[in-house]
Amino acid sequence: MRRIFITGSSSGIGAAAARRLAGPGSAFAIHARANLDGARAVADELIAKGARASVVQGDLEEPGRARALVGAAADALGGLDVLVANAGFADRTRLDDLDTARFLRSIQVIETAFLELVQAARPLLAAASEPRIVAVGSFVAHSFRTDAPVFLASAAAKGGLEAMVRALAVELAPQAITVNAVVPGAIEKDRGTHSAMTPEQWRTTVARIPLARLGKPTDVAAAIAFLASAEAGYITGQMLHVNGGLIM
Repeated sequence: MRRIFITGSSSGIGAAAARRLAGPGSAFAIHARANLDGARAVADELIAKGARASVVQGDLEEPGRARALVGAAADALGGLDVLVANAGFADRTRLDDLDTARFLRSIQVIETAFLELVQAARPLLAAASEPRIVAVGSFVAHSFRTDAPVFLASAAAKGGLEAMVRALAVELAPQAITVNAVVPGAIEKDRGTHSAMTPEQWRTTVARIPLARLGKPTDVAAAIAFLASAEAGYITGQMLHVNGGLIM
């Protein structure tokens, strides 16, 4: 049984990753901050594919919540083989309006929560036969242009996340736990969910993408599934960009 915990999996990339990985012989803890209806719908889809699935809820902005969520997921699954740290948000607040509390919220949800997730998950993953950690970064930590939105807080948090992935890859290698990140570009949002960019900014972004389209959550899910697979057992400390050529 492949036991998988994906944070932020009630919609978007996290939900797409769960669908991609689901099948007989897999079990999932689907996480939601507030969208319990979405999480339950995803869990039902996975069960229809022959997987086991349960829902865990919690706000990663709360200190210590990430550790508690790993415990709840492990209790539901009977252990853990794969941790996918996907939950996060985009903050496009400009310098003059970015107070310390708002900045630290990005750091807490994206970086500190990742640290807590890994600390709680490590003993569980060390007992697994093919343990995997996959984080989800963002192109905003690589795109700094005068003709495009700059996400100051998000860029700092996601850039720090990538540095943590590399450091953790070294520290966890003796336990054969691989640690990698998928770095999405501009990805379509699920209908009805929040977007940090205006329609015009999305159109401008598409014009800069060599493949001339937004990515789909399924594009990113395919990369997550690969890094979580047995075939990726000799890959660690890497950032796999999925962006249509937006960042080269």
